[in-house]
Amino acid sequence: MSATPAGGVPCRVVVCRDCCCGSGKVTGVDHAAQTERLREAAPVRVSECLDVCDQANVIVVQPSAAGRAAGARPVWFGLVNDPAATEDIVSWVREGGPGVAPRPDILDLYAFSPLAKRRAGGS
Repeated sequence: MSATPAGGVPCRVVVCRDCCCGSGKVTGVDHAAQTERLREAAPVRVSECLDVCDQANVIVVQPSAAGRAAGARPVWFGLVNDPAATEDIVSWVREGGPGVAPRPDILDLYAFSPLAKRRAGGS
């Protein structure tokens, strides 16, 4: 696991694992291995449905204490269904994540706003 920055709280990761994410509905993904790989970089909380099933597998990176102090917000990633995407997230988290390290451009392919999706859908 990554070192905690200067006594502060490190990044945290939330993985959705319920009806779609983490299930056989998303084929070709070793969901347990993905979760364990993320745990090597940061504390991971496994959540039930995050209500964005069309984006399965969903991973949310929450900023560290330093990131929050810099004004960072959680970053939502969807369609994280291959090991390379998971590795890109792991690398970013190890560098400090939201508010501490610049997000690699490749992760822009996976980033989305759950609030914008809900508003667009009328809920």
